[in-house]
Amino acid sequence: MNGTEVLMITFEHIRQAVALKAFDFGAAQERMAPKPRAILPENINKPPKEAGVLTLIYPEHDGLSIVLTRRTEHLRGHSGQISFPGGRRDPNDESFIATALRETQEELGVDREAIQVVGQLSPFYIPPSHFNVYPSVGIIQHKPIFKPNPHEVAEVFGFALSDLLNPDNKHEESHLFRGVRVQVPFYQVGRHKVWGATAVMLSEFEQRLRTIIG
Repeated sequence: MNGTEVLMITFEHIRQAVALKAFDFGAAQERMAPKPRAILPENINKPPKEAGVLTLIYPEHDGLSIVLTRRTEHLRGHSGQISFPGGRRDPNDESFIATALRETQEELGVDREAIQVVGQLSPFYIPPSHFNVYPSVGIIQHKPIFKPNPHEVAEVFGFALSDLLNPDNKHEESHLFRGVRVQVPFYQVGRHKVWGATAVMLSEFEQRLRTIIG
């Protein structure tokens, strides 16, 4: 795919990609999953916690971008990591979509009423933190004016879809995790490395897009 084709990606392509029924999401997620993946948490006998996150897509420059955040260093879970806006489901949330929209507004100051949710990606289990994550995909017609919550968000930036689809931005490195050598794929987004659950969810979205645009 060349740059001209990437610039032709529209919100309609995104709607079609998310709506795909006959799609091997497991294989798509596996492309960017750490290996081996079965590193279980210490509290495996407890039910998994649940969270909703939002893949929010907005127009930027001559194309579309995905909102990513860098979490502050003092947060209890996944501190300092790159993630989608989102968080743990509140008992008052009607759905995981509601969770994702609420958290996006709380973290980034983006009015939930301006976001159109076009569907959901496949749920994903994060073994180290024992979380089931439910990703939603939303679009917004203009680039938001971000007002990040300084307690939760250290930085907000965009990941252009043209860069998501560029294989040169995919890399892999080795890490030692709880005494186990793990191969960790990641997307290079400027100076940031996007790995783990966020990379896995991005990989599913990427492969869905590739299925639609060819």
